[in-house]
Amino acid sequence: MLTSLAARLNQSLSLLQKQDIQTASQALNIGNGAQILLGDDCAAIPDGDGYLLLAAEGMLPIFVDTDPWFAGWSAIMVNVSDIYAMGGKAIAVVDTLWSDRLDNKALWAGMKAASEAYNVPIVGGHTNCHSPYKALSVAILGRAKQLISSFKAQPGDLLLVAVDLQGTSHPQYNFWDAATTASPLQLRENLAILPHLAENGLCDAGKDISMGGIIGTLLMLLETSNCGAVLNLDAIPCPEELSLERWLVSFPSYGFLLSVRPDNVAAVKSCFRKHSLVCEVVGEVQQDQKLILTSATESVVFWDLSTQPLTGFSNSPQILA
Repeated sequence: MLTSLAARLNQSLSLLQKQDIQTASQALNIGNGAQILLGDDCAAIPDGDGYLLLAAEGMLPIFVDTDPWFAGWSAIMVNVSDIYAMGGKAIAVVDTLWSDRLDNKALWAGMKAASEAYNVPIVGGHTNCHSPYKALSVAILGRAKQLISSFKAQPGDLLLVAVDLQGTSHPQYNFWDAATTASPLQLRENLAILPHLAENGLCDAGKDISMGGIIGTLLMLLETSNCGAVLNLDAIPCPEELSLERWLVSFPSYGFLLSVRPDNVAAVKSCFRKHSLVCEVVGEVQQDQKLILTSATESVVFWDLSTQPLTGFSNSPQILA
């Protein structure tokens, strides 16, 4: 039943981890300098006729320890996805590595493979091979002419999920791998759709589907835009080998949740489908700050952002010191 599914999703680790971000939103609410909206996939810093995009991601130590090649690949991939999710193009990355040994060949091989596949160079960083634990973080710089932002969703927008279903499920993690075996040209062309949408005025609101999955990503989009939505679970494209419940909290490697004005929906769908990607309307943005899940004849209020924050970031300017 929908009610029991909603209850399980509400307690999923992916959503609990997103609530950790409240510690950052509470700490970063004052300062002085230029106004920057905090809570997007990247910090969008006005620069000339566009924006510099700055982001960073950290890998769990256990992930780095047990699957170092894939952790290295993922550290690059997730950062690249953040840049393109905002309508930008990646420039370069730097890494910070802590390790308890000098031999980190698999980790470096994964990072180098992703760097070459996405054509984003590794240009520096920090390395410590005398650490009591293993951990990896990567930061990325990009640039956008026009933004796709988490703060731009509007009531009446239609919600679109764009995803590559030509992949396989990771045996251990909630990760759909549509990247490591794809051709580099395909990876780059698929990502290039996002800045095309932004620069041609087809979409200005959305996020990449992160480790929070579709559910967590949608909540973050709604929270920063001060909106709510109805999400039709029956309309969500899902790999045949996965249950919908697992898919809703999975990272799809290539997946974007877009909030699109109705007049632009057909054009946006066409851009993805030309590249053999799936793009479907899955819901609608509403004024009320509730996320409502529907399926067949059932409906349930999943989250009320007016009373229960997720990350704590909302549509109000913060300050860049």
